[in-house]
Amino acid sequence: MSEKKQFVAQSRLIDELSLKNRIIELVTKWEVILSFLFVLVFVFFSNMTPYFLDWYNLMNASFQFSEKAIMALPMIFIIMCGDIDISIASIIALCAYVIGISAEAGANIPSLIVVSLIVGTIAGLINGLLITGLEMPAIAVTLATQSIYRGIATGMLGEHACTKYPEGFGFFGQEFISGTTIPFELVLYLGLMLIFAFVLHKTSYGRRLYAIGNSAEAARFSGINVKRTRVINYTLTGLFCGFTAVLLASRILSVRSNIATGWDLEIITLVVLGGVAITGGRGSVFGVFIGSLLVGYLKFGMGLLKFSGTVMTIVIGSLLITAVLLPRLLDIYKANRKLKMQHARPGGL
Repeated sequence: MSEKKQFVAQSRLIDELSLKNRIIELVTKWEVILSFLFVLVFVFFSNMTPYFLDWYNLMNASFQFSEKAIMALPMIFIIMCGDIDISIASIIALCAYVIGISAEAGANIPSLIVVSLIVGTIAGLINGLLITGLEMPAIAVTLATQSIYRGIATGMLGEHACTKYPEGFGFFGQEFISGTTIPFELVLYLGLMLIFAFVLHKTSYGRRLYAIGNSAEAARFSGINVKRTRVINYTLTGLFCGFTAVLLASRILSVRSNIATGWDLEIITLVVLGGVAITGGRGSVFGVFIGSLLVGYLKFGMGLLKFSGTVMTIVIGSLLITAVLLPRLLDIYKANRKLKMQHARPGGL
């Protein structure tokens, strides 16, 4: 009888631990934590300033982060495979330069879009071919091409600014959806986010990215063409650099050689903060989406309160460190919980 009571007690303990584990598993998901932080940001700044929750201000603030959030989408694929690309801001500058000189030469809007996409795609393809063909570290190759692409834009433009654009070109980066106060860029970002989420989480290509990030060697032995996948990722990123250059040039209607300076690390920050492991193999598009909104509206709120750029950088840097360390600490905690549950089972198994 005592053995039966002991077994019942152990079974109850296992059930309680199982329920606790399910709750802990849910609340410790990085996407849930980010969502909680996002709500805290809104609660804090809405109490600090009455201008934060103004609908028009919230929509207008999205202009400041939509382009970077769009660039974070293809960067997910690159980092998911354990790679990195720190040349994206320079590719954007190169594409913007081509847009500027083409506009001054009299090109129409479709031509400006096409030439920017072509230049960005070629630049991204070169990155991918150099990395996979020479089998060099991605950071070394993109560090070199970062200087080359930015150098071309700087050397050709110098101190000149391209400010002549066709009528209507400003729509992409400045206008709202007809009859609403919702920016065109924000709607575009939401649509692209859904497409990338589908590709990453619902297609065989997305599964290949996870496999490569967890072990490129194992993925290769399982029949995945790792080199081709990596080249596609870099080419896609280059294409989006060209696309983003169109949006950026359209928004500011002025192209200089220093355009998009510093965007590399900001975009990588959005991806890593969104829960994509810097070593690859783990992460989600939804996490990056929440991370982009969190950083964007955190900066907006701090701007309303007149925080200095230095303080903003410290806050975002602290979030990035948390994004890198916290998942590791949560993994250790979950492992200890699992070990505790195993010991609670009859016979310790």
